[in-house]
Amino acid sequence: MFRTALRNVFAHKARLLMTVLAVMLGVAFVSGTLVFADTLSNAFRNQSAKSYQDVAVAVTSYADSDNPKDEYALSDEVLDRISAVDGVAGVYGRVEGFAGVADPDGKLIGVGWSNKGSNFAPGKDGKDAAYTFTDGSGPVKDDQIALDEDSAGKGEYQVGDRVRVATNGPVKEYTLSGVFTTEDGAVNAGGSLVLFDTAVAQKQYLRPGYFESATVAAAPGADDARILKAVEPLLPDTAEAQTGRALADEQADQIEQGMGNLKQVLLGFAGIALFVGIFLISNTFTMLVAQRTKEIALMRAVGASRRQITRSVLAEAALVGLVASAVGFALGVGLAVGLRSGMAAFDMKMPAGPLVLSATPVVAAFAVGVLITVFAAWLPGRRAAKIPPVAAMNSVHAVATTKSLVVRNSIGAAITALGAAGIVAGASAGGDDGRMYIGAGAFFALIGVIVLIPLLSRPVIALVRPLLVGPFGVAGKLAGQNAVRNPRRTGATASALAIGLTLVTALSVLGVTVGAAIDKMTTDNIRADYMVSMANGGDLDRSALTALEKADGVSAVSPQQDAYFQVDGEYVSASAITPGDIEKVLTVDVVSGNAGSLAQGRIAVAEKTAENRGWKPGDTVPVTFDDDEKATLTVGAVYKDSEFLSPVLVDRKVVDRHEAKPSIRQIFVKVDGGQSAANEKVLVDALGDNPAITVMDRQDIRDEFGGAINTLLNVMYGLLAMALIIAVLGVVNTLAMSVFERQQEIGMLRAIGLDRRRVKRMVRLEAVVISVFGAVVGIGLGTFLGWAIGETVADSIPGYALVLPWDRIGIFVVLAGLVGVLAALWPARNAARLNMLNAIKAE
Repeated sequence: MFRTALRNVFAHKARLLMTVLAVMLGVAFVSGTLVFADTLSNAFRNQSAKSYQDVAVAVTSYADSDNPKDEYALSDEVLDRISAVDGVAGVYGRVEGFAGVADPDGKLIGVGWSNKGSNFAPGKDGKDAAYTFTDGSGPVKDDQIALDEDSAGKGEYQVGDRVRVATNGPVKEYTLSGVFTTEDGAVNAGGSLVLFDTAVAQKQYLRPGYFESATVAAAPGADDARILKAVEPLLPDTAEAQTGRALADEQADQIEQGMGNLKQVLLGFAGIALFVGIFLISNTFTMLVAQRTKEIALMRAVGASRRQITRSVLAEAALVGLVASAVGFALGVGLAVGLRSGMAAFDMKMPAGPLVLSATPVVAAFAVGVLITVFAAWLPGRRAAKIPPVAAMNSVHAVATTKSLVVRNSIGAAITALGAAGIVAGASAGGDDGRMYIGAGAFFALIGVIVLIPLLSRPVIALVRPLLVGPFGVAGKLAGQNAVRNPRRTGATASALAIGLTLVTALSVLGVTVGAAIDKMTTDNIRADYMVSMANGGDLDRSALTALEKADGVSAVSPQQDAYFQVDGEYVSASAITPGDIEKVLTVDVVSGNAGSLAQGRIAVAEKTAENRGWKPGDTVPVTFDDDEKATLTVGAVYKDSEFLSPVLVDRKVVDRHEAKPSIRQIFVKVDGGQSAANEKVLVDALGDNPAITVMDRQDIRDEFGGAINTLLNVMYGLLAMALIIAVLGVVNTLAMSVFERQQEIGMLRAIGLDRRRVKRMVRLEAVVISVFGAVVGIGLGTFLGWAIGETVADSIPGYALVLPWDRIGIFVVLAGLVGVLAALWPARNAARLNMLNAIKAE
């Protein structure tokens, strides 16, 4: 029987090609993901180990989360005490923050969130072990900086050049003292690293004489654990220490966890692709078995048992899976190499390291490929074995019995109803629990629809038949009949497309609905013409607010300045704003009281906060500010809750006198004449042409809050493309098999006058009908899922209302039809080129 299986594989190479491609693509996705994640994880592990190989002990200070005003507390005195510990060769204090470097055109080098500044901490030899200088040396004066090699190259800077650098204050010029290489994560992520003299960095990022962290180097022969034990008693309460090796291991574990999350996401999409591939594989073996019905019957007649027939089909599937897995694994390794190289296109530099080929991706690739193929071929093999020899010899195709169809449809209806009930229950429950119900319900609903899809094919396709007959005549009529001739085959082919489009449609409905809600929320709440913020999302300096207030043509300016004060021993989140201007730049929907009272030193409170605390206009609230001064504030107004307003609003003049350094997240600006290129330039110039500060108009603001949704959707579409490609292969496979089976019929049609052009049209229309049928089923189920998932997040998104993306749905249907046309090119060409006489006498 093994020889029979081997012979059948070689006899049907062309017909099994699509199955090989489907398995190969799925396996490539799986193995490529595993190899890429292992390679990335190993590279970062090595980088982490290298970063701490000369570190005996690492000390980190932290702020108390229950006390926002608490600051880092690693002082020079603490570091001096650590230096005196026996076995310590040196202590290097570190302080970090944002630093953006301008290129010669004034644009920011890097991506904002990963632009970093730190201090050059030389030892007794004048070198800092964390950096290797390729040119020049580290900064030792107030007006000097050093740049990482990549940033210096992008800015075309050389030692001695003047470089414009922005932190969260005004732009300053420094002299470039040196260029260095580093394994710092910020640089590897596509950002930049600027080194300042220690005193300059402390003044900019913390306060003179203090550090955020420190590394301790051990003298030759000293024991790290003993140094750690001696250092710990010297630290303040807001600092902790651990050995360099322990810290490297901790970072490695974090990297492993991050890689694990990435692997799970990518493997999830690989699983979807393989799930779609199951239908293609099953369809292929079903058709191959049907074409060999007489052969199988003869084998049964000469003594082959049912088990042997089934094993023969499974052996054939295993051989196909083995070949596809081998090719898929090789393709997956190439995919991992491509992903690694492609990171450079997004300015993400991966640490150096070899390509890691462990046993896991190899075993996973072959196990997944072979098992999926064998599993998909099991049912066709079982069906083949159950055909009685006499019945098989009398009929080329085994016709499904009425009983089997009734049982199939009953089971499908029950599973679909169970899934739909789970989805509705989840939508009603909401939250995380609701999404779990929806996930389980979606699985059962999808399985149920797949089981029912042959039954659905006849009535759905019957609706479009009139559209085929009118414009396309006989070819259209024959295409409509052929599409439902074998409902199981049509259903299996359409199922592959339906699965992919179910997921794509659900994502589209959810994404467009959430995006529309966020866009509406942004449009309804922001009246400002521009929003000013830091490129890294950090705090703006007070000087930026002062500069904008003095800019020509500015009619209203208000910051969103974080403020904290205690009420009854509990911190309350507030925003310090500019009274009178806040109503011009943001919507403040007052429920009671008067927003104008903010200018009198009163506070405005959000409606929910007022209800929870029992506050109303006229009530007095005793508060304690960050500098421990106490005061009594009066509630002047209550306003409707808004995503753009904090629970409490207060005049920034009230807060500023209690804070040394304000925390300004954004500044909203309204200008005379509204948005224009000229007005935007006025603001940019007023801010000193600072590369680290972004000035966004209303459209930019909308993109800032809602653009991430579209980005996420595009990523999801790209990952789901694999499943759709496999679905296309399924359509090609079905049509190729259908043309092969109908050789006699096509020959007869040609003989009675159906020319080649109309034969091609018939096959193309059949493909289009099957593809559009799958698309309609997928779009319907996907819309239902999108609605249900949306209901679970509706309460957390103000103004949420279901939006059906008719434009995208229309595109999906058109693309499905296009898929049918493209998939039919090869089968239609083969059908049209059949020799009439040979086809008529074909068995």
